[in-house]
Amino acid sequence: MLIIVRHGRTVANASGLLLGRADPSLDDVGMSQAEAVATLLAAEGVDRVVSSPLARTRQTAALIASACESGDVELDARFIELDYGEWDERPLAEVSPEDWATWRADLDFAPPGGESLAQLSVRVRDGLDSLLDSARDRAVVVVTHVSPLKAAVAWALGVSDEVSWRMFVAPASICRIDVSRGVPSLRAFGESA
Repeated sequence: MLIIVRHGRTVANASGLLLGRADPSLDDVGMSQAEAVATLLAAEGVDRVVSSPLARTRQTAALIASACESGDVELDARFIELDYGEWDERPLAEVSPEDWATWRADLDFAPPGGESLAQLSVRVRDGLDSLLDSARDRAVVVVTHVSPLKAAVAWALGVSDEVSWRMFVAPASICRIDVSRGVPSLRAFGESA
């Protein structure tokens, strides 16, 4: 089972800022959210924890790994958040309606100096494919961000990443993807601890 977890809340998330490669830590609410996820997953048992290298995911992953006694957290840059380029840490309201419409209509569109959803999808799918064998008979947690989690759902469903615009992913939410039969199958989306 692949258990995909979005990190807990940060001040930037709470402020409605686009948060890509900027590297803030969890706020107090985010720490509480991460602790609740860790407690929930410890009751189920986790064998391996993989994380994006950014602080907010590393903090969340460390709490999960400690609670689950699953060993060291493995860092994997394929699960890092979308690179928003010049838009990083800007309020979404500052993105022009024209740019917003283009972004939603074109998976190859990238914010200035940033990364497209298509590019993100390639790396996330590669990361998930690399975990398939391990997750067939073990619980593997991947602690990541909103955009990679949406790409993981699209991967599990075998659909285009355009579906990401139709999902809401709350901080510290959980998605479960069963891979025991060799084909990803979405089992849960948006769980909250």
